[in-house]
Amino acid sequence: MTTVRHHRVRAVLVRLGTSVLVLWGAVTVSFAALRLTPGSVEDALIGTSTVTPEVRAQIVADYGLDQPFLVQYGTYLGNVLTGDLGHSYRLHQSVTSAVGSQAGDSVALALTALALALVASTVLALLTARRARWLRGLSSGVELVGVSVPTFWVGILLLTFFSFRLGWFPAAGGEGLAGLVLPAVAVAVPLTALLTQVMREGLEIALDEPFVLTARARGMSDAGVRLRHALRHALLPVVTLAGWMLGSLIGALVVIEQVFNRQGVGRLVLAAVQDKDLPVVMGVVLLSAAVYVTVSALLDLVYRIVDPRLRGTA
Repeated sequence: MTTVRHHRVRAVLVRLGTSVLVLWGAVTVSFAALRLTPGSVEDALIGTSTVTPEVRAQIVADYGLDQPFLVQYGTYLGNVLTGDLGHSYRLHQSVTSAVGSQAGDSVALALTALALALVASTVLALLTARRARWLRGLSSGVELVGVSVPTFWVGILLLTFFSFRLGWFPAAGGEGLAGLVLPAVAVAVPLTALLTQVMREGLEIALDEPFVLTARARGMSDAGVRLRHALRHALLPVVTLAGWMLGSLIGALVVIEQVFNRQGVGRLVLAAVQDKDLPVVMGVVLLSAAVYVTVSALLDLVYRIVDPRLRGTA
């Protein structure tokens, strides 16, 4: 019992240490990348206005831009550790308020898209695993197209057909459920294609296991075997992949929120990068890294629910 407890404590400490390293690495890389991009922060702050050299020097001093790179980096890390993410250069509000006001729409879109992808991929994998060769080939071809097609192009096609021609959904900037459907479907298309491939492979491996033959010998139907036995064994790689997808959806949201003219973190960070609004960009990077770390931790719990063999391990 003591040995098991020791291993569990060690696993928790390793997880915490890894999480801290991920957050620190994300902040460091993005901080350096933004500082090394062409253009200066003071030019972004001044914009098209004409200012005197004295005013420019005052702006540089107020924002600490005259400090060495490492000093600016250390100051920012110190502020982050105290919970201060700074203030937006362009929005003139705290980063927490700026990101928080946009996060709800992005979270709703990301979770809806992932839920659609999980449901659709599960149905498709169950219908095509160990089926006729032509059916599997057709499904694989459609999945290849789904993975290859750019997300923005899928969004444009959906807008053209369902908004401009049929008028079923708002063309841009829609709110509520009606405004969420098309963006979520656009994001879900490549996710569904990839998840279906992984889940079907897992199902086909599980259907060759001895416990499946035993279940069939007891008279269980094909649907029962797939749903009650094979599906659980095929879910572990899917859970891992879905968690990674959720943590990396910020890139897709940047594109889709532009196409559908939706408010959200994606549009916020795109505008911040263009304006060199460093505090906002860093705030979004921290949010993305925190989501990734949280999802990774939750996956450990989900593994133990899906696979009972893991419940007694550290």
